[in-house]
Amino acid sequence: MRRLFPVTEETAARTPEATGGASAAEVSAVGGGEGPAGARTPGARDGRSPAAAGRSDLVEREWSLDELAAAYAYPEPAPGGREPWLRANMVSTLDGAAQHGGRSQPISSDADMRIFGTLRGLADVVIVGAETVRQEGYRPARAREAFAEARRAAGQTPAPAVAVVSASLDLDFSLPLFTSPLTPTLLLTGAAAAPDRVATAEKAGVRVVVAGDGMGVDPARAVRALADLGLTRLLTEGGPRVLGQLIAADVLDELCLTVSPMLTAGDAQRIAGGPSVAVPKRFALASLLEESGFLFGRYRRT
Repeated sequence: MRRLFPVTEETAARTPEATGGASAAEVSAVGGGEGPAGARTPGARDGRSPAAAGRSDLVEREWSLDELAAAYAYPEPAPGGREPWLRANMVSTLDGAAQHGGRSQPISSDADMRIFGTLRGLADVVIVGAETVRQEGYRPARAREAFAEARRAAGQTPAPAVAVVSASLDLDFSLPLFTSPLTPTLLLTGAAAAPDRVATAEKAGVRVVVAGDGMGVDPARAVRALADLGLTRLLTEGGPRVLGQLIAADVLDELCLTVSPMLTAGDAQRIAGGPSVAVPKRFALASLLEESGFLFGRYRRT
């Protein structure tokens, strides 16, 4: 894995207008060759721009997992305490498909899964839609030794909780996600959810969190409810309907997007669904990594 776009105060301030129409990522030339399953900065083999070639910090080396975690670290808490920060992690093909055959795995890669694991290792809670739980066969998040000490120091549980968004509560509560998680699974639903389904969930050991006045979940209220539980490092893995709702509610702070060098055609969903927002929401590129043609971008709200 190679870092194509290291972010500094200078590059973060660059805009298409400032670079004559090219973005900061575009003026960093992409070199050839595959990297190891770590992360390396561009080396002598890379076709870098003259400006990048003169930088002494762009030396070829393998990143440690700690460095990868540092690159994706959540923002430091403000003086008054940590505010919730919601990031999404999604994968898309070149032609915009977020799935193939109803699942994301066929368009993923080993490096994508490494970043997937890193983002989970940093999060307090993973927010996921009920349909994604059913289609992807979600299991509880596991503890990873590589993140154990950092999580202890941050006061986090050994593994992130999974928070399932569901209005109908049409879920199989006998699955391991609900019966045997390392950190108890949460269920985000509305106040009008069927009482018998709520009782079934609670009997399975699920903590039900009401985040809406009707059947559905209000995204902003869900973020605040999780923060009130001390879960402020938020990660959503979709699906597209949930991500679309979070975007429409303007509560998404960051998008970690893997662009897979594949074409699928067909009618697969995009990474975000639902109604369009009135005005497109602008995000800024924070960093960009590459391995074997897969691009790993990190974008933050402007």
